Amino acid sequence: MRRPMFIGPIGCGKTTLLQRMNNIEIHYNKTQSVEYYDNVIDTPGEYIEHRRMYTNIATTAMDAGIIVILQSISDPRLIFPEAFSTMFGRPVIGVITKMDLAKSNTEVEVIEKRLRSAGVKKIFKVSALNNEGVTDFKDFLDNSNIQ
Repeated sequence: MRRPMFIGPIGCGKTTLLQRMNNIEIHYNKTQSVEYYDNVIDTPGEYIEHRRMYTNIATTAMDAGIIVILQSISDPRLIFPEAFSTMFGRPVIGVITKMDLAKSNTEVEVIEKRLRSAGVKKIFKVSALNNEGVTDFKDFLDNSNIQ
């Protein structure tokens, strides 16, 4: 398994997705510091929301085999700057979370465009609430061969 590091804004569903992936009861838990779940690195949303904390992202990423940037379908903000992925010397994939809240294809296309602008090539669409897309995402991570 690639050791993934989850990066995304506050409330985008990073921890909830981790809970679903690990068959842990889903409950809201505000991540206050870097946490490790069965070889997955979960970062606080503040790391991406405050540019002065980008050094924390870069330093923590040294322990990761793959970077996973997440954005909720319900968050219209531009979260990740253009070419964000270039700060990492490892693969970067994207995840659109909370797909159960999607109202239109246009909404999905906007988030996909933003993730691609950040440098993402592969995008997963998931809903941790109803388990949509989670198995495909987990299988991708489990079957990759970069450590």
